[in-house]
Formats: sequence, C-alpha cells, structure tokens
Amino acid sequence: MTDYDVHIRGGTVVDGTRVPRYRGDVWIKDGRIAQLGGRAPGKAARTIEAEGHIVAPGFVDLHTHYDAQIRWDPWCSCSGWHGVTSVVLGNCGFGFAPVKPEYRDRSMLTMTRNEAIPFETMKLGMEWDWETIPEYLDSLERAPKGVNCLHYMPTASLMTYVMGLTAAKTRGATPAERAEMARLLHEGMDAGLCGFSIQRMGPSSSQPDYDGTPMVTDTMTDEDILNLAQVLGERQEGFIQIVQVAGAIAGDPAADIAFIEKLAGVSGRPVLHNAVFADRDDSNRDTHRPVLDWLASCHDRGLPVFGQGATLRVHLALTLADFNLFDGDPAWKNATTGTREEKLRKLADPAYRAPIKESENDPMVQGAQHLLTGPLAKLVVQSVPGHPELEDYVGKSVEQIAAEEGKDIVDAMFDLSVAGGLDVHFLAPERPYSPTNYAAIINDSPYTFPGVSDGGAHTKFYNGGIFTTEFLTWLVRDEGQVPLEEAHYRLSTLPAHAAGFRDRGFLREGSPADVLVYDLEKLAVSPEDFGEIVHDLPGGEWRRVQYALGYRAILVNGEVTFGDGECTGATPGRLLRHGRG
Repeated sequence: MTDYDVHIRGGTVVDGTRVPRYRGDVWIKDGRIAQLGGRAPGKAARTIEAEGHIVAPGFVDLHTHYDAQIRWDPWCSCSGWHGVTSVVLGNCGFGFAPVKPEYRDRSMLTMTRNEAIPFETMKLGMEWDWETIPEYLDSLERAPKGVNCLHYMPTASLMTYVMGLTAAKTRGATPAERAEMARLLHEGMDAGLCGFSIQRMGPSSSQPDYDGTPMVTDTMTDEDILNLAQVLGERQEGFIQIVQVAGAIAGDPAADIAFIEKLAGVSGRPVLHNAVFADRDDSNRDTHRPVLDWLASCHDRGLPVFGQGATLRVHLALTLADFNLFDGDPAWKNATTGTREEKLRKLADPAYRAPIKESENDPMVQGAQHLLTGPLAKLVVQSVPGHPELEDYVGKSVEQIAAEEGKDIVDAMFDLSVAGGLDVHFLAPERPYSPTNYAAIINDSPYTFPGVSDGGAHTKFYNGGIFTTEFLTWLVRDEGQVPLEEAHYRLSTLPAHAAGFRDRGFLREGSPADVLVYDLEKLAVSPEDFGEIVHDLPGGEWRRVQYALGYRAILVNGEVTFGDGECTGATPGRLLRHGRG
C-alpha cells in the first residue's frame, strides 16, 4: 500500500510564480500535487530522481493548429516532446466545428494552404462523428489525449455554418444571422469553449484559402465580430485570439489597432494579439517597442490585451510543391496555388514568372517577403528526392546555379523545381538573430509571453512546437537574457492566466500535476536546424521533426507521458471545459 503515486526527489523547484527557485521534493497523488517541499509521510509507487534537474510546471501553448493531428497523435508532437502539457485548439478562426456533413471536405481544405496541413492526411486521420460544437467537444473528450486542451469557437466555421460559404466570403451577416451566430456561441460556451478566434488579414490576405481567395474571416465586418464579443461580455468569461495586420482592413493602421481596443472593451475579456515581432538585426532595436508601449497603454485603460511573442529562431526549409509563406505577394500566390499539375504548368510559364521577377527586384517586397527565408539567391539545395539526375545541384545556392547556367535567379530556382517535380528541397541560409531584441519582447513588457508556435502547421517548413525548449536553451541558458524564474512564469503561468485556466500553469499543492523534470545543461533541440524528415503522418505523408533532449520526465495530470525522451503511451490529457478539468 502506497500513500503517493509519484515522488519527484531532490530537484530544484521553479514553480512558475516567480518565487525564487528552491530545492525540494514533489509528491503527487490522484493526478494532483499533494505536497511541495518538506518531508511527506508515507511512500510513493514511483520515484523520479531529480538531483541536478529543474522541476517546473508544464508549458502552455495558446497558439496551435493540432485540431486534426490530436486525433491520430494524442501527444501533439512536436509540442508534447518539448514539455507542452496544455494546448489551445481552433486558433485563427479555423477548425472543424460547427460543420455540416457536406462541408467537411471544404473545412479541411481551408487548412491545406493557410496552415500547410495535407488534405489526405486529415481525411485519413479524422473520423467525423459530430456536426455541432457540443457534439464536437464530446468527441474530443472521448478521444485519447496526451496533453490537455482548450478550444476556441473557430469563427470561420461558425460563419460558414450559419451563412453558407459564398455569403460568408462576400457580405456581412444579416440581423437574423448575427442572432444565430450569437446563439451558437452561447451554446458552445455552455458546452465548454474558451472563447473565439479570428484571422483578419483583409481582401489581399497573405494567409489565404486553398484557392487563393481570402479566408472567411479576413473580410469579416466589425459589427459581426463585436456581436460575438458581446456574448463574452454578457457571460463575463472566455477570451479572444486575433491575428490582424494593421492597415489591412480599414486602410489605416491606427484604426485597425483601435478596433482591437474596442474588441477588448466590448467583451471585457482578454484579447491575445498575434504577434509581437522583434528585428533580427542588433542595429535596429525599436521594431517591437511601439507594440509593447501600446500593450501597456491598453492595460492602463483597463483593456486586457496581451501580446504573443514570436521568439523562435526559424530555420526554414521549403519546396515549391507546398510553400505558402510568400502569399502576401499576389504574383507568388497566383503562381503557386492549385493542384501540383497546375503549379508545374504555371511555374514553367514565363508569363507567371515575369511579375515574380519584378517583385523580387523591389526592395520593399524583399524586406517584407523574405523575413523568414532571406533572399532567393541565398537558398541552398538540400535534396532532390526521386531525381538522381539532379544530384549535382545538392549543396549549391540558387545564386551559384544561376551564375553557372547564365540564368536569372527566379528562372534558376523555378527550372530546377520543375525538373524535380516541385519536390526539390531548399534551405534558407543561417542568419544571426539578436538575443537582446528577442528577449526584449519578454523583458520589456509584463503583458507578453513566448509562443505563436503554430504547432501542427507548416511542418514541411519548420517546427514551431520546439519554441519552449529553444527559449530555455537560447535566451535563458546560453545568452542569460531571461531569468529562469521569469521564463517559467511566461511559458506557463501568464498564458494560463490569459486563457482562463482555473488551476494550471504553476506548481501548487492541490493543483493538477502537469510537471516537467529536466536538466537545463543537457536541454537541446535535435537536430538543431532544419529538422529530420519522417513519414509518420496518416497515409505515409512526411513532415520535419525536431526531438527534445534533456527532459527526464514530462507528466500530465500526474502520469508520465515521456521519460528520458521515450513516449510511455499514457494518454492522461483532458478536455478543459471552461478551463477546468
């Protein structure tokens, strides 16, 4: 007979509340923390030796797209590998409920370009047994989960369900339609939703639908959004996630920022602004400061707006079969949408190349378009799968290929891509990131936290799900820019507070035992840069993954899901209706 389920012995506790670290044991029983520190009477069924290790709360990731993946991968890798124990689903207004049966395929198509999740993978990996939000949440609760999850009302799904796709994309809602959307949001909140989400990028959206048109919410009217905000205000619960480019809607950046303030004022609830960016270059230390000043101003006026910081160093890989991160340029978007056959035809056509060449020579486009990739000329060929006749190109830059063959940069890249059936892999060059600037997103504001991982999305290009491990290794351990206690507050406690988690995000007696045990000196992302290609998605589809090193144990609700990097198969995660569970 044992008195406790787990005893974590001899570790250094960083509890997530900014309390200075201390050495102490942790005892867990029935999925909750029974005692912190001191000596507990009795014995535990399992002891985890934590000498020389940090014991901390599991990470909370508020911006993911694991809506489909959680159905075949309960641990939401790569996030679950990297210490994330709770995720929020349904971000950016995209999701799979409410959805009428005839719209199921179309709802999955919305995720194929914008979030770069393969359509066939979703079709094979999800078994639809819902239409409404309450039915969907019941289905999600039944599904095995290796992490906890909250869920937004995906606003695009809601609008399409009520208005039909064509109407939702072309006009505002009628009073009757608004009333129905409000009713359905109330119904969803009653069932346990955490709020609603929206992407608002305007008619020239840089994150469009699979066919290149704006997403449903991109052109959503102010009145339709405020109608939903009023629901949260009436209920005094929930929160809102919004991705919005200043100037994309009203044509005036100040007006669009003012709308976010109005959203917070009408709802009276936290608004998560995505995202806060810093400049890579140490010569410019001001990119993020206006946003941080604005967040402070919002809180001074009683408007609870929080900023999710883009703190991850992105090592990007791409193929023209899948890449969508140039969609802010109409010429690129026009040439790279459609089926593979259509893309091959367009990318081989000089008429489609001409406007791309023109935009590539525009310094303004270069600056905005290539934030993640750097110049096309510097891209390096990583591999040419299935085309041994092209092996001589591997390791060469596009610039080198263009010089050797007497071609324009765009022609050199597109000719090689077309010859390789669009499966030629290019790597963005390594570029310096300023630890001072990136740490300032956190250090210079009390209203920000790391994140915007997009976990589950874009996995052919990069892995945002590693941001937690990378934050600790880069900005905390290696650069010494962020104190460890502050890091855990920002990675767990503050996002949990903003998202309305009732009793998670910290280590406290009586709270659910979402706990990490890790060796800070051995913590690492492996491989470090562009990830390893694995064919582990439904149907044998591939993705890039990066593993986590240095985690002795990851516990969700008191059960070990990963021990020394190995999955235990346990699925103790819960659907946190209303932030509880």
